[in-house]
Amino acid sequence: QAFSLFVKAKEVPAAGRCPGGGGGVRWWCCRQAFEELAGIHRHVALQHGGDIGQQAGLEAEVSSSSGPAPAGNGDGLNGQSCSSPEISCTLPDTSHLSYEDLTSRVGEVLLYYCYCEVKDPEKLCAWQKALCQHLHLTGKVRVASEGINGTVGGSKVATSLYIEVMLSQPLFKDILGKEDFKSSAGGAHCFPDLRVAVFKEIVPMGIDPKIVSYKETGIHLSPQEFHREVEQYLSQASKGQSDTILLDCRNFYESKIGHFQGCLAPDIRKFSYFPSYVDENLELFKDKRVLMYCTGGIRCERGSAYLRSKAVCREVYQLKGGIHKYLEEFPDGFYRGKLFVFDDRYAICSNEDIISACRYCGTLWDQYKLCSSQHCRQLVLTCPSCRNKGLTACCPVCQEKELKVTSRASGQTVKEECECTRRRPRVPIEHVSQRTLDAGK
Repeated sequence: QAFSLFVKAKEVPAAGRCPGGGGGVRWWCCRQAFEELAGIHRHVALQHGGDIGQQAGLEAEVSSSSGPAPAGNGDGLNGQSCSSPEISCTLPDTSHLSYEDLTSRVGEVLLYYCYCEVKDPEKLCAWQKALCQHLHLTGKVRVASEGINGTVGGSKVATSLYIEVMLSQPLFKDILGKEDFKSSAGGAHCFPDLRVAVFKEIVPMGIDPKIVSYKETGIHLSPQEFHREVEQYLSQASKGQSDTILLDCRNFYESKIGHFQGCLAPDIRKFSYFPSYVDENLELFKDKRVLMYCTGGIRCERGSAYLRSKAVCREVYQLKGGIHKYLEEFPDGFYRGKLFVFDDRYAICSNEDIISACRYCGTLWDQYKLCSSQHCRQLVLTCPSCRNKGLTACCPVCQEKELKVTSRASGQTVKEECECTRRRPRVPIEHVSQRTLDAGK
């Protein structure tokens, strides 16, 4: 009954046939289609309760008719009221905006994170999913008891509203600022879909946050401070006098196409291997000043905390805002090549340098493609000439075998079955003398 009153007041058709001749019944509101009654009830309760003065009644109806929805099912805010003083479930008013305003292909991609104590990660996750859907944003958002980490794409109108709402969220008050959002040209088309879920860590290092906390992080340096430190480090390293290590905390395929001059870039495939890398190379870091950096800063938060927990370094510093923020101020600074990003663009650039090469012929090339073997999810650098010759796999083994799709018991495709991955040392052991020489180049 409350829903009927709302539909009448808003003059929105209560039901109709699916566009394109489909036979399913849908309810329409705010330019969104709802195939289930519970879904439209949730939408009305959470976004338009004030319009009909029956918010509490609608929430009770949703709760009794459908019960709490499981986290991550895309069905709104779990059928819960937002009574928690910690999390506000407010969604921005978009009634004055057109569909084109929110779905324009010309837009941007936002990258951000916020470490804070989250008492109800499921509720934050549900609100975040509803917010992104409301603004037609795609991307990936990780929520945990230690905070939130997201990269989302959409129109500039939508991303601006997203930032505005995030900054007004009481949970992030005095912690998250506008400067914490890194942006680059893109849009919703940069991601295949929207994925919002609750995890144990907002960045997967594989160490319980209670054991190694972001609260024990290294000293943050602004892009200007970091630039000066790198300049001094390169000057000393060229003379063989440096007591500093410039450490890239990213994966090998990221640093391969772009990195800071003179850096130590671990040959690891996942950030979850980073703790083992530190453990196996403790002697390398003994009594050293360490300058750490990553894409947006988040991996350094936990990575620096882990390195500090070993009590071997003299000092540990990290680049605040990561490479993203550094390139905003120093597009032609000490970072050369492309910046790898985890979406369909694969890389963004600030300078014209190409520092990587084609996997097959050695021609300078830095544009990744997925391995053509169906079972493999590795990225490969293969130039147009080699691709035209059919060389489209990550290695000759994949190219020759043309392996069929293999699946786990759950039915999900196995991602790391390539032989060139299995042959790669999981955690490389560094040689200090060689690294010292390399730093001066």
